[in-house]
Amino acid sequence: MGPRTSVIRCARKLGFSSLLLVGTFTLGTTQGFSASPNSETIQATYAQADNMISVTLTIDDYSAPSDVQTLSQAFADGQDRALVIALSKTKAVGHCSINGALSYDIAFIQMVVTPTGRKITFITNRPPQMGEVKSDTSSQSFDLAVGQFDLNDTDNTKSTGFLYPASKLVIDKQGEFHYDLTGTPWSLANVLDSKGTPDETLAQGPPT
Repeated sequence: MGPRTSVIRCARKLGFSSLLLVGTFTLGTTQGFSASPNSETIQATYAQADNMISVTLTIDDYSAPSDVQTLSQAFADGQDRALVIALSKTKAVGHCSINGALSYDIAFIQMVVTPTGRKITFITNRPPQMGEVKSDTSSQSFDLAVGQFDLNDTDNTKSTGFLYPASKLVIDKQGEFHYDLTGTPWSLANVLDSKGTPDETLAQGPPT
């Protein structure tokens, strides 16, 4: 694992104006949910040195508004660790695979309608890798995998995405949210969306 990286610096590098979880778990905003996206698949690549790493997100369902409330409350009660526990108890709604070797279930997926298409955010508890368990490394505390795809429905060459493979959510002394990463964020390119047949509805999130 590489050095720790602050999500604020990462967000600037990737061109995001707000922190991910704040946007994901903000209550009282209009969110898009789907009862069954019929196994939508999103593929992308990440260039690492001379290697091209493939990332595939399979969406079996979108999380319900109640999941937003549950996970928000868990973080409010016990911050990162409580959030991880809550995610472990949440029914999987998708799957992520990296280069076809590393793969894990996704506990939370949310879709928000944007002016150019859709923004899909996913978050799950990251299982520690074998090397981490054997060496009892500090990277085990970076127990979340977080990602987002900003899909452009009119021009897929403008679709973008990112993945935080190993991160944790913290609150600083000013009360602001930060993702701390071990290593660097992955800026995803060549995003290809294979839509299912989603039955989309707009639902109002729970009140704050």
